Amino acid sequence: MADKHLSTQFDSELGSLSSRVMELGGLVESQIRQAIDSLANFNEEAAHQVLENEARVNQMEVDIDRELSSVIARRQPTARDLRLLMAISKTTANLERVGDEAERIARMVRSIIEKSGAVRALPANELSVAADLASRQLRKALDAFARLDTRAALAIMKEDDLLDQEFNGFVRKLITYMMEDPRTISSSLDLLFVAKAIERIGDHAKNIAEFIIYVVKGADVRHTSMEDIESALK
Repeated sequence: MADKHLSTQFDSELGSLSSRVMELGGLVESQIRQAIDSLANFNEEAAHQVLENEARVNQMEVDIDRELSSVIARRQPTARDLRLLMAISKTTANLERVGDEAERIARMVRSIIEKSGAVRALPANELSVAADLASRQLRKALDAFARLDTRAALAIMKEDDLLDQEFNGFVRKLITYMMEDPRTISSSLDLLFVAKAIERIGDHAKNIAEFIIYVVKGADVRHTSMEDIESALK
């Protein structure tokens, strides 16, 4: 009975940690939405809000890490439980970095607003497609993590190529704009940093998907071919 009680208590602690990760994920998703709104509408207030909330994201990462350390020290988990705790730690770190990317977008938007109106001739709105895709990837990754759904994780990893294609296409278009009108170079570089930040959000979503497979299958699929990953899931 005592063992059962301890196991139930441990399950409760794992559930609490998972809930905290989902809460952090929700906050970071909100950061992305505000950052993209600030870009689409050149909204300085939305950009400022992203910067204001960054401290909250950072504090949540610290709090989750502290709770994780406490659980590991007290429970000394093994096998899948330990993998889950490690995955929670890595997922939290990736979410904090997504928050950093949202902050970077907001800072670039403020820089663009302070410059001339040349940026309005640039394809800034086309970044919305990539931004929506990156945001959806992160939401799918968090949903898959909550369910430890390896099939959904695999789909997320495959879709990462779509975001890379959007990024590469946008870079080619920016180069064309800069070649045709050198006055757009400064603002184009700001938009390039924004595009790279969006692409990195997709990379972090992919990382979270990899952790799901690690928890469920015990296989580290980082830097692994898609064929090998699919084989590991069979």
